[in-house]
Amino acid sequence: MTQLNERIALVTGGSRGIGRGIALELAKRGATVVVNYQRNAEAAEEVVTQIVADGGKAQAVQADVSLEEDVNRLVKTAVDAYGKIDILVNNAGTTRDNLIMRMSAEDFDTVLETNLRSTWLCSKAVVRDMMRKRYGRIVNITSVSGIMGNGGQTNYSASKAGIIGLTKALARELASRGITVNAVAPGFVATDLTATLPEDIAKKINENIPLGRWATIEDVALATAFIASDEASYITGHVLNVDGGLAM
Repeated sequence: MTQLNERIALVTGGSRGIGRGIALELAKRGATVVVNYQRNAEAAEEVVTQIVADGGKAQAVQADVSLEEDVNRLVKTAVDAYGKIDILVNNAGTTRDNLIMRMSAEDFDTVLETNLRSTWLCSKAVVRDMMRKRYGRIVNITSVSGIMGNGGQTNYSASKAGIIGLTKALARELASRGITVNAVAPGFVATDLTATLPEDIAKKINENIPLGRWATIEDVALATAFIASDEASYITGHVLNVDGGLAM
């Protein structure tokens, strides 16, 4: 198992779903994890409690990562506590799905701000320190929707495609300083929210996935942990699809 001992990781949107899985996996490998959340303090503290119970180190920090002042406070809190941030996982995201004719400008803006603007703000806030240390790992959670597009998700697909462009541009900017910037693009992921999908719809989706199943949260977390490790030191500007072959 790739070890992350003495690494400090910040995971945005780390209180539930994929972010929770990533936080737990990084901690299992030895990283100290700052679990960011926006609203659900109880869920974030549960993640911290589990990490500590398993012998790891973590703390939860509230911040709305679409707001610059919140991001700066979040990063300052982490650096004040641990002296540095080695790994940033930009996972925070939201959806406001609708057909374009029914989608409000507010729903478009909310998704772009939560998904894309937050990735840019958090990356901007950590890179100065990473550049000074000449080390860093930035992993952006995008989606196959940003590669293939998805009906009813013009806002979400645009935000996730934007994250891919941001990833590649930032990877070029930071490569000479020993900082890698990559993206992980999940396909359909089995979570509590998707468990209630009608069986016929789930079956239809599976027919389009060559491996014939949805990703687990662990599938995404394992891919993220690898990209965040020293073993991936020669990988940058890459989008790793964790989608069972859906987007190939």
